[in-house]
Amino acid sequence: MQTHRLVLPGDLNHYGFLFGGRLLAWVDEASWIAASLDYPQCQFVTVAMATVEFHHSVRDGTILTIDCERTREGVSSVTYAVTVWDRQTRPDPIFSTAVSFVRVDAAGRKLPLP
Repeated sequence: MQTHRLVLPGDLNHYGFLFGGRLLAWVDEASWIAASLDYPQCQFVTVAMATVEFHHSVRDGTILTIDCERTREGVSSVTYAVTVWDRQTRPDPIFSTAVSFVRVDAAGRKLPLP
């Protein structure tokens, strides 16, 4: 799955660069959407992000591309590789990680994937 985000002034830290926490929220949201589309009857919660390392800074007005690809399916969990690109400088990703989710019921107990 692929989605896009526009970096706006409210997304910037006090130095004028994209706030890292904002990018992590977008990555979590995009990968959760990918999992929800792949498993439409399931309820997921995030259990892990493999690494958090920012490769390039991002400025106001940048259009980001967020790519999410399912890489692993377990009994009750699924993992997505997530790569974030600046659409204007696409050769090098600005961020990449693996995000893992677990399927849960309404009480938060693990459930097997269908």
